[in-house]
Amino acid sequence: MSASFDVRQHLETRELCAFRAEVRDFIRSNLPDEIRAKVAEERMDLTREDMQRWHKILQSKGWGCPSWPVAHGGTGWSDEQSYIFEREIALADAPRPMVFGTGMLGPTAIEYGTEEQKERILPGIASGDVVWCQGFSEPNSGSDLASLQTRAVRDGERYVVNGSKIWTSDGHFADRMFGLFRTDSSGRKQQGITFLTLDMKVPGITVTPIITFDGGHEVNQVFFEDVEVPVEDRLGEEHDGWKLAKYLLGMERFGTAEVSRSMASCKRLRELACRIPAGEGMLIDDRDFARRMAEAETELRALELTEMRFLFGPGGADALGAEASMLKVRGTEVQHLLLELAMEAVAHHARVDVGDLEENAGCPAGPGEARYVSRAYFNFRKTAIYSGSNEIQKNIIAKAVLGL
Repeated sequence: MSASFDVRQHLETRELCAFRAEVRDFIRSNLPDEIRAKVAEERMDLTREDMQRWHKILQSKGWGCPSWPVAHGGTGWSDEQSYIFEREIALADAPRPMVFGTGMLGPTAIEYGTEEQKERILPGIASGDVVWCQGFSEPNSGSDLASLQTRAVRDGERYVVNGSKIWTSDGHFADRMFGLFRTDSSGRKQQGITFLTLDMKVPGITVTPIITFDGGHEVNQVFFEDVEVPVEDRLGEEHDGWKLAKYLLGMERFGTAEVSRSMASCKRLRELACRIPAGEGMLIDDRDFARRMAEAETELRALELTEMRFLFGPGGADALGAEASMLKVRGTEVQHLLLELAMEAVAHHARVDVGDLEENAGCPAGPGEARYVSRAYFNFRKTAIYSGSNEIQKNIIAKAVLGL
């Protein structure tokens, strides 16, 4: 208990409390209501315009790329400030800065890119003018990412790419893609992979929408037919992309835990349960629902404290290895638990076939949340799969932590 208390006290200095108030005030004054409403509905399909608009608002304050070093346009924040910013963004129902550019490619380019590449890649991310997508998964290479087969054949000062990527979030409106491509098949499957960046508008690229079960369009399949990529757009050394992928995936898995977002979801769920009639009182008065609500809140608080110990322990976030997998597994499990409780709360009012949220703004009966809870419930099933499925993460934990 004392260790947990110390971790929480770590964020309660006068300076950090003042910083928290500054972040809250800025978001309250600048977040557009229509974007806030979409995020509160647990939507993952924000438009390009929504993402860019909010990113540019943050960037006007110098907060568009919070995790970057000051030398590259970042904030230079401490781990504690970054944590507080992430928490307040989530609790205010605000979107993160554009994650593929600011949270994934940007840090990877800073770590592994040449000076020329940094000068070419980072400004467009920082300004929000260049939108990126991630080309990792393939039809037969998801959790076993190292088995990917989309080929990039070296031809002088270019690579010629053929194959396809799948589940490509934002691929239908992204300007550029970063991805992993097979450049050699002679050795271990992890050894023949190269990290390339490419223009989504060049000849030979076809983007096909994938409409998810909940009716949304956020993911796509991308086909490559003799697509030419200049060698200068390779990040890192040829055949050495797996090293960059592990660096990037560690950040992605940590983010997929979404502890702060789950805390916002939990707060909304409790407020919902206080408004839904049940028997002679409200749903929150129902002994069984209240018990399971309390269990979910306890699990979430334990996850929060675990995340904080990892972040503010020796080495901080940079020291995370299998810990990122642990947070990913437990974080997504708690996400699903909260969404299951939300579905139970709206009960028979939940729309299984939700259709278009803008066209179906009203709800004939039940709470307003009934119009989107089922969409969120089905959409978030995928969080246990992407960034490496939970089963694969458990294998990583078994090997790295338990020595099995």
